[in-house]
Amino acid sequence: MSSALESGFRGRVVRLGGDRLSVRWQPRTLVVCGVLLALTVVVGVLSLSTGDYPVPLSGVVDSLLGRGTSAESFIVVSLRLPRLTAGLLIGAALGMSGSVFQSLSRNPLGSPDIIGFTSGAAAGAVVEITVHHGGQNQVAAAALAGGLITALVVYLLSLKGGRVAGYRLVLVGIGVSAVLTSVTSYLLTRASLYDAQSAAVWLVGSLNGLGWNVVTPLAIALLVLTPVVVAAGRTLGWIEMGDDAAKSLGVPVERTRLLLVVVGTALAAAATAAAGPIAFVALAAPQLCRRLTRSSGALVVPSAFMGALLLCSSDFAAQRVIPSTELPVGIATGVIGGAYLCWLLSHVWRTGRS
Repeated sequence: MSSALESGFRGRVVRLGGDRLSVRWQPRTLVVCGVLLALTVVVGVLSLSTGDYPVPLSGVVDSLLGRGTSAESFIVVSLRLPRLTAGLLIGAALGMSGSVFQSLSRNPLGSPDIIGFTSGAAAGAVVEITVHHGGQNQVAAAALAGGLITALVVYLLSLKGGRVAGYRLVLVGIGVSAVLTSVTSYLLTRASLYDAQSAAVWLVGSLNGLGWNVVTPLAIALLVLTPVVVAAGRTLGWIEMGDDAAKSLGVPVERTRLLLVVVGTALAAAATAAAGPIAFVALAAPQLCRRLTRSSGALVVPSAFMGALLLCSSDFAAQRVIPSTELPVGIATGVIGGAYLCWLLSHVWRTGRS
């Protein structure tokens, strides 16, 4: 098998076996991914070793290898590690979902929490909590179904002339999100006090109390969905250039777009089903990656790394900002993301005026 490196536009192309297989890569993107991974490891080590019951680094390593004391193993493996793993998986899922929808809509506001898919998942979960009084598994399934149904409705309402325009997807999604938010609020007013409290806690978005029973199905979902999203990254870059350009390259645009809408929604819905609606991670992760890598096109893999780092860092801060009190991570991401959204809107407005 021969291998040759050829210079490409803002990157390089690795050709294997002649011209039968080629992979485009960018050195700057690889460096950014490496830095994000290193920072995530640092945050993960701090999350496992610090807290109300500090565990030395040697104790963390021993516990992970099955050689720790019973107390340290319980704290690290049974309490902290599932929470950390869930944060990594949820952040990665939200980052990839945001990258997909921002590329499809060609709009920096095109993230699942802005265009209504997260609201659909939240509405499905609240219906299950307040009407059917379901348990954790039933709530997760209802959230997943709600997100997928909402995505289908938004997609169909955004169709015009056989194609979906990015701005229509965003505007229709915002409208559907407003309707679903009103439905959720109505259900909370009609629910019993216990169900309303349970739903309100879930709607904040939190990693508190998550165990391996939540991590396992989430990991399986990502194992199935991630290869599809990563493989479609190149196609997303072509679709960003416009439907006509993508069709000239042989891309079945509407079929590919529908597949990506389903997969992107499934990622966001799976994350929401596991921890509730966590705002702004899907919005901010792709945009931050775009600025760091200075690259165009879909940045699915870097967005996954950035989403994992953002969510785990926010959860780490939320656990320690108030001593002896664990704030839900949704509060931290809401504060940080709200400030970022204000900056993004201001930046887009100034750029538009100029």
